[in-house]
This record gives sequence, C-alpha cells and structure tokens, in this order.
Amino acid sequence: MNQNTIYHFVGIKGSGMSALATILHDRGLTVQGSDVAKYFFTQKRLEDNGIKILEFNEANISEGMTIIAGNAFSDDHPELVRASELGLNIIRYHDFMSEIMTESTSIAITGSHGKTSTTGLMAHVLRNIKPTSYLIGDGTGRGEVDADYFVFEACEYRRHFLSYTPDYAVITNIDFDHPDYYTSIEDVQEAFTSFASGVKKAIFACGDDQRLLNMASSVPIIFYGMGEHNDFRAENIERTTEGSSFDVYIRGEYYAHFDIPTFGQHNIQNALSVIAVAHYEGLEREHVAKHLRSFAGVKRRFSEKIFENTIVIDDYAHHPAEIRATLDAARQKYPNKEIIAVFQPHTFTRTIALLTEFAEALDLADSVYLCNIFNSAREASGDITIEDLLTKTDKGRSVLHEDDVSPLLDHRDGVIVFMGAGDVDKFEFAFEKLLSSTQRSQL
Repeated sequence: MNQNTIYHFVGIKGSGMSALATILHDRGLTVQGSDVAKYFFTQKRLEDNGIKILEFNEANISEGMTIIAGNAFSDDHPELVRASELGLNIIRYHDFMSEIMTESTSIAITGSHGKTSTTGLMAHVLRNIKPTSYLIGDGTGRGEVDADYFVFEACEYRRHFLSYTPDYAVITNIDFDHPDYYTSIEDVQEAFTSFASGVKKAIFACGDDQRLLNMASSVPIIFYGMGEHNDFRAENIERTTEGSSFDVYIRGEYYAHFDIPTFGQHNIQNALSVIAVAHYEGLEREHVAKHLRSFAGVKRRFSEKIFENTIVIDDYAHHPAEIRATLDAARQKYPNKEIIAVFQPHTFTRTIALLTEFAEALDLADSVYLCNIFNSAREASGDITIEDLLTKTDKGRSVLHEDDVSPLLDHRDGVIVFMGAGDVDKFEFAFEKLLSSTQRSQL
C-alpha cells in the first residue's frame, strides 16, 4: 500500500467499505470517501476517526488518488468515469480485500446467515489474545500493523467471495437467499463449493446444516454443532435469561466448559466455530473462554434499549431463518414477556420468493406489524405489496407508517423487535420518540 496516495472510497458508507476504510486509516494511510447524503449507522466510526465523507460528485476525484470502488456501483458511476479519464488505479472492494488478506493468517467468515455476529465474535476473541485486524459487516474494522490474524466477513452475493483465498474459512450455513441473483438453492450450494475450493488450510463448517455435511473440499473440513457427528460438539446446554452455558467435546472427548452472554441456539453454534479455530491455532482454552464471556455483540444484531417496562430490540434479520433465530433469542431472554415483531422486508424478489417462509417465521411472535417493502437501489419496485405478506400471517396486526406507529403503544409491557436490512430504524426511532413523549406526559 502506498503512503503517498489518497485512498478514495466510492460508496464509503457501505458496511464492508466503511470497515475497510477504517482499517487503512488505522495503518496510517490517507483515506476519504463519498456516498449519498442520507445518514447510515456505518458512518459513525468514520466520523469518529476524522475520515472525510463527501457527497457523490465527480469533482471529488483528482490526480494521484487510488480509487476503491464499492461493489454496488457500476463502472458508469460519474466518479468512476472521472477516475478512468484521469487514468487512476481503480480497485474493486473484493479485489482489494484479496490483496490485504495475504499479510496475515486470514480467516474468512461466510454463510447465508450469521456472518456478522460470528465475525464479530471471532475478532473479539482473537484480538484479545494476539494482534488481529478485522473487518465486520456492521461497518466495524481495525487495522493492526504486523497482525497475526485477519478476520473478515466474506459475502456470497454475486459470488464476490470467490475473489478470496483465505487460510481458514468458517461457513455457518447454506440457504436460499438473494433470489435477484441466485436461481436456486443448488446454485447457492455451487457457489459455496467453489469458494471452499480456494481455502488453503481448513474449513470449519456447522455440521447441523445438512448441505454443509454434503460439501466436498480438498482441505480438511472440521464440523461443529449440536449433533453427535460433529467434531466439536456442545453438550449439557443450559439456556437462561443471562445467556447460555455448555460443555464442549472434541470427537467425543471432554474439552472444556464455556459460558456466553448471548442468546439463541445460533449463538452457541457461533461460539463453537470460534472455539474450533482457536483450538486448531493452539490458543489457550482459558483465554478463549474468558473472552467469549466478555463479548458485547455487534451493531444491529439484537441491540437492546429499555424504556421502563418496554424492551426495544433492533436486529438486521431480513431472511426467515434469521427472523426465527432472533425471535428464539428474544424468547430465551424474556420468557415471560409478549414478543412483538416489527418487520420491514428487504427487496421485492426476496419477499416474493420466500413469502410463505416469512409468514411462518413471523408467526413465532405473539403479534406482528409490518412496514412497506424497502425500496433499495437494487430494486425500486416489484410485483408484490406488503399487504400480501400481512394476509399470509396469522399474527399480523397492521401495516405501520413512519408518521403513525401508535399501534405499538398497545404493547408497552412487551418486547418489540424491529427487524430488517433497509431503514426499519426510522420506525424504531419514531416509536422511541413517541414512547418517551408518552411517558413524560404521564409524569
């Protein structure tokens, strides 16, 4: 990397892009970027580090820059066109990632669901034991000079992860998602199989996922999970309102006891993946256990706020499997409270392809409220409406609008879980504002 250039990020507020920009900044490089004016939670870390954020404009591009282009932006983006006219070096995000991962022992975290939580947990444990750089899908990144490990989230969308050849890979699951790109579950499986072929040392895969059990690879596959066939298995599991505890057995032999402060079966599986990687790297189990206990979570994954008797949870869940996992976690932590799901679908194609599955997952809540389907840059419209999903649910109450979230006041003693990958946070903020004003008026 060149100390004498400005690294300009086109689409710097993207979750991966903002994290990568932070990594380069930590390494002492000059970083700036551009994006839309709208506020995204990923930009807070950039602002805290004093990284300049500009609005998209071809005038942002000047001689001598190196351009990092977000995968969401095509070559005809005005800034990329200008960079090309100036003959600048333009590097796509995933290509740049493939370059920097060669500097340390690289650990890629991928899967249809659970990538961000698992990457965050892996990074937290390893960085408290050895110098570790990391890039997490919640926009968090850190760059360490001479790091022993580089932990990063590898996204399967449009097969971008095929650019990576990591030392290790953790694969959490294989499920049908991104129907705007993948044609079938078999197409998804083929992509993960192709990714696996580029892993250099070993793959750690959740053996509770049948599709992963059937995956072939030229490197060893170590399975983790609850089933008896797994190499790393959790037994004697206890799930309480404080978290989960379990014993780990390695190929039938007792290894150690672990406690985690997180909720839901999926978080036990995530912890097992970290334990397995750490064991293969020869890290002390006592250190691993200590730092598993201190994990505070990642952004927008079961993030909680408390307003007197009302619990508000913000979560990125945007697939039926993720909704199930989030509601399972809520039930574990709050077994005696009403669970209310507020969900905003992300992309029309995903909603159409998984309509029945969405309805069944949401009905695990006690009551369901929906928000209009998010109009993303990827899809501005589609042949489905939010009412189609509402009528599919048994627990569906109504469609919420940002200027009227008052129906949620009927559940002030409950746990209200806001879920989605779009801008569902605006509904959450509107409710929090309403809730606070209502509480003040009652004083």
